[in-house]
Amino acid sequence: MASKYDGLARIIIQNVGGKDNIISITHCITRLRFKLKDESIANTDILKSTDGIVTVIQSGGQYMVVIGNHVPQVFDAVVSVGHLESKSALAGGGDEEGEKVKQNPFNAFISIITSVFTPFLGVLCACGILKGVLALLTATGLMSDAGSTYTFLYSLGDAAFYFLPPILGVSAAKKFKIPEMEGLLLGLALVYPYLTDGAHAITSLFGIPVSMPPSGNYTSSVIPIIAAVAFAGWFENKIVKKIVPDTIKLFAVPLITMFVTYCLTLFIIGPVSSWLANILALFFNTINEISPILMGAVVGFFWQILVMFGLHWSLVPIALSNLSTVGQDIILVAMVGTTFAQTGAVAGIWLKTKDKKIKSLAPAAVVSGLAGVTEPAIYGLTLPKKAPFFRTCVISGVAGAFLCSMGVKAYQMAGMGIFSYPAYVNSETKDTSAMVLAIITTMVCMVAAFIVELVFYKDDAPAAKKEIKSDATVNGETIAAPIKGEVKALTDVEDQVFASEAMGKGIAIVPSEGKVYAPADGEITAFFATGHAIGITTTKGAQVIIHVGMDTVQLNGKGFTPKVKQGDTVKKGDLLLEFDMDFIKGEGYSVVTPVVITNTTAYADVIPTDASSVEIGNDLITLL
Repeated sequence: MASKYDGLARIIIQNVGGKDNIISITHCITRLRFKLKDESIANTDILKSTDGIVTVIQSGGQYMVVIGNHVPQVFDAVVSVGHLESKSALAGGGDEEGEKVKQNPFNAFISIITSVFTPFLGVLCACGILKGVLALLTATGLMSDAGSTYTFLYSLGDAAFYFLPPILGVSAAKKFKIPEMEGLLLGLALVYPYLTDGAHAITSLFGIPVSMPPSGNYTSSVIPIIAAVAFAGWFENKIVKKIVPDTIKLFAVPLITMFVTYCLTLFIIGPVSSWLANILALFFNTINEISPILMGAVVGFFWQILVMFGLHWSLVPIALSNLSTVGQDIILVAMVGTTFAQTGAVAGIWLKTKDKKIKSLAPAAVVSGLAGVTEPAIYGLTLPKKAPFFRTCVISGVAGAFLCSMGVKAYQMAGMGIFSYPAYVNSETKDTSAMVLAIITTMVCMVAAFIVELVFYKDDAPAAKKEIKSDATVNGETIAAPIKGEVKALTDVEDQVFASEAMGKGIAIVPSEGKVYAPADGEITAFFATGHAIGITTTKGAQVIIHVGMDTVQLNGKGFTPKVKQGDTVKKGDLLLEFDMDFIKGEGYSVVTPVVITNTTAYADVIPTDASSVEIGNDLITLL
């Protein structure tokens, strides 16, 4: 299932300048660490004001988003939803090339659909718009569908849909790491004229019956070619390349891969994937038959949330399947209000807000929203504020319910925003009434969202310093010194995350020896493979972070020798870690070690020792 941090992850990606602005991403025990191409385009103020983010620090060429103890889960979400596997260098053992993040089967499926469609989506929408405009021109009598001009232009617009298998074969080949020409040819074979003209026998292969999809051929199909190329990638890389001699690999590898994959696609992959796609399409069509209002309301309300988690990609192939098999679709109708609701909401916020940062972001978000690109609106403005986002979901749901109840259908894939309108022109009957209704509904949708934000939107109050709760939720205790050395106020350390006490109150120690001991009985709840930071939850409930040195995650484990591992139960005084102070200093890093109580607000007071130095086991922090 999707992570509960996916929404936060998308806000972070959008406001660090988008995935194209990210050179690399890693994390330490409390923060995400980005290397950005241009830090000036990051929306730091938006990130700082977003729930789930403690603060943002820019230092040493790194853009650091401070999260807290659950940073590993947020890191996984950022990498997953942003498809940043190639840019991730996990602090806990990853290399500079990054390492893959494990995904459950459903998330993996969504990731595959997304990565295969993304390179082609702009072209697909462009061709859909062209088909829609041609339908509009013929419906109004400005162009004849029997003329050569129409024929030439329609062949350009329709080619992207008719030849979907070979086009997707190319992008799928990139995903599954086989030569693009193999993916292209597998797709071309599925739409070869012999299989589509009805004049040739296509009932059996080697005497074994072949079941074609319900449409009669694979033109405009989506899932069969993706599944076929996925199998080809596994088959070629795991088996064929290992058994074929080097002297004949040039031609033997593609020959074996394509022959076996094509046969298997005709026998199993194609029929099964076509059947599954039709079942999903039938499911949504059945809901529409039971209650068009319910269908429109559900898809309209949840579409933006599905987009937020990347789950909308599971519906796109269904919409394409509907268009190719029955010539019309309802999913595209149900979600059409979302971009207009977002655009209207941002326009209302723009007029209402007194926040200069928001006013500077809103105009571009409105323009891009009208064109159907709502990411700047969602992840830069409405979602960080939460309430505006969910208000737009309600308005979108109402719009979807109304359009579906009126029997509106989409007849071709088109763009988003104002470029979606041509999709509602029926090219066969030349009927434009659905388009007119869609225009009126979306304009009302946008105006309604605009008015709602004028009435309900409020700027956030100036951030106030967090107060310590007087009703302690855990038992008081005394945390012992885990390191021998000189004591230093936490507010005096170099790292602003610790110095600002954003992560909690505590104290710092300038070590006189390179050993870290358990400050209390408890469990090691976090211990990076880099060895530079340890998280302990004591038996009485205190959450303690011991962070050896400043920015020492950059050493990637060099100079650190862990003596325990995450999940271990320890007793006060157990040796947890040894570190080479001379090496760390020689590499240019400070060894000043903060000891922080990250659940500070669970206590009435956190009192650091007033001693100038401590020995191992001395009282260091008193929790009341």
